[in-house]
Amino acid sequence: MTSINITLKDGAVRQVNQGETLEAFAQSISRSLAKKVLAAKFNGEVVDLRQKIICDGSVEFVTFDDEEGKDVLRHSGSHILAQAVKRLYSDVKLGIGPSIASGFYYDFDTAYTFVPEDLEKIQAEMEKIVREDFPIERFEVSREEALKLFGEMGESYKVELIRDLPEDVTISMYRQGEFVDLCAGPHVPSTGRVKAIKLQSLAGAYWRGDQKNKMLQRIYGTAFEKKADLDEYLNMLEEAAKRDHRKLGRELDLFSIQDEGPGFPFFHPKGMIIRNELENYWRKLHNEYGYQEIKTPIILNQSLWQQSGHWDHYRDNMYFTTIDNEGYAVKPMNCPGGILIYRSHHHSYRELPLRTCELGLVHRHEISGALHGLMRVRSFTQDDAHIFMLPSQIKSEIRQVIDLFNTVYSTFGLSYHAELSTKPEKAMGSDEVWETATSALREALEEYGLPYKVNEGDGAFYGPKIDFHLRDSIGRTWQCGTIQLDMLMPEKFDLNYIGEDGQKHRPVMIHRVVYGSIERFIGILIEHYAGAFPVWLAPVQVKILPITARQVEYAKELAKLFKTSGLRVEVDDRNEKIGYKIREGQMEKIPYMLVVGDKEMETHSVAIRKRGQGDIGAAPVQEFLATVLAEATTKA
Repeated sequence: MTSINITLKDGAVRQVNQGETLEAFAQSISRSLAKKVLAAKFNGEVVDLRQKIICDGSVEFVTFDDEEGKDVLRHSGSHILAQAVKRLYSDVKLGIGPSIASGFYYDFDTAYTFVPEDLEKIQAEMEKIVREDFPIERFEVSREEALKLFGEMGESYKVELIRDLPEDVTISMYRQGEFVDLCAGPHVPSTGRVKAIKLQSLAGAYWRGDQKNKMLQRIYGTAFEKKADLDEYLNMLEEAAKRDHRKLGRELDLFSIQDEGPGFPFFHPKGMIIRNELENYWRKLHNEYGYQEIKTPIILNQSLWQQSGHWDHYRDNMYFTTIDNEGYAVKPMNCPGGILIYRSHHHSYRELPLRTCELGLVHRHEISGALHGLMRVRSFTQDDAHIFMLPSQIKSEIRQVIDLFNTVYSTFGLSYHAELSTKPEKAMGSDEVWETATSALREALEEYGLPYKVNEGDGAFYGPKIDFHLRDSIGRTWQCGTIQLDMLMPEKFDLNYIGEDGQKHRPVMIHRVVYGSIERFIGILIEHYAGAFPVWLAPVQVKILPITARQVEYAKELAKLFKTSGLRVEVDDRNEKIGYKIREGQMEKIPYMLVVGDKEMETHSVAIRKRGQGDIGAAPVQEFLATVLAEATTKA
């Protein structure tokens, strides 16, 4: 029997018999590995464990700890969902059922209208299919065989998909028990591997995302390897619902989205306090890091956007207008304006790096179905910065940017991981320029000692980037900060500096944001803190609660003192019981409430209630004031 050489991830080489499956190979290495492994990467491609090894190659085994493993398990979950629905509802036609972030869905066409109560019945059938532990087997067919099979089954949507496949593509199908589906895979070896599954919600979805097509019924679900992990995830979702920034934004009177401006947020007075504090902090920090603030126009001539490449690569997301019979565009990004400012002067190598920053209002057209509170809007402020530098300064500048990011994110208690995004399919510039830029980012990350993963094909159209994915207090991740290295815009706009040799040279450019979008960052912070902002960000830092009318004047004197000292303070002088006032203050998530009665008035003190701790005792007014000011100043 012919032996095959297989190289493992650690570089070790093993010999296997030609025709042995990847599943058997995993078993030969370790029984514990075989229990965990869900799929494998053979020569870089994720494949089923049932695939036979027929040639030399490299193998990496994929578990649920890997993103590919999660996708494989959840994609198998979508097939189990489709099988269950086909068993329960006789007229069902299948749409598509991919894995998605944190779960899966499947689209169905049926005369029956699903209601939330149906999910329990469908899930029970899914759990039965899991217990039946059907092998999930891949087989390939000709186009004619596939069309005949699905035509006889009445699966018109599958027939349409097959007809749209390229002529030379391999058509594969998967069978589990009585259920057969058109699918490229891969899948786990059997339905029994999907041990923890949960259906979550219903939605409508147009076939192939086209409003001209029929509306199908979509069922969402998720799957995990272990029930404990599923329970933890469901608890996180429950907690996330409580923290929904749209709900808290309304309850705390921070912002609103009006019918007259979908996607265009309105910030209320308390929301503006948070926004202004974020901007003040941003300005102070950027000044310390050597940036100069600029401001560029919101509307600029169409020719600028054609020159920058946005016209070709981003036009569908832009807004336009006409001025004096000429075309203009509302800016979707700040970089062309920053470039014009750089180009307005001659520059020497001695001036570089030149760091400019801008809180720039941009507008991007998003489809109405994608809008989501502050997280996805049509108008937002990017905290942009553009750094123009010598090629020799790339690594040191990127390291300084990462230092700045560390400072900001640690202030808010947000950890992060980094991803390096490479050249997308539609991009400007040669492969050589992209490789030079990508290598510079990779080397800067490695020299800084920052772990990262590669996100193939997700760079901006003008350059590779490092994305920073923040982790909030309940474990969710949010992409916020980004560092984009650009060698193309300086070329397109003929940017120069005079070098030591007296000749013109081309600078390199970095685009970077730390908040990303101030609106979105505020939404993230609302959910991260569950509306209970730290003292320095809280719209109202101290609320004074007089017990009776006798203490109202004393309360107002304290408020005047606190305001003079720089605190944001309110007095609740309503003719209400003190317990009612305290409960309202708790609902408003005020960091400190001060109860004042006759005793406090006589001793010039305050009885302190601290958010999350309750009554912490009395203290002299000046002592309390010093404590809160220190907490606000240090951003504790």
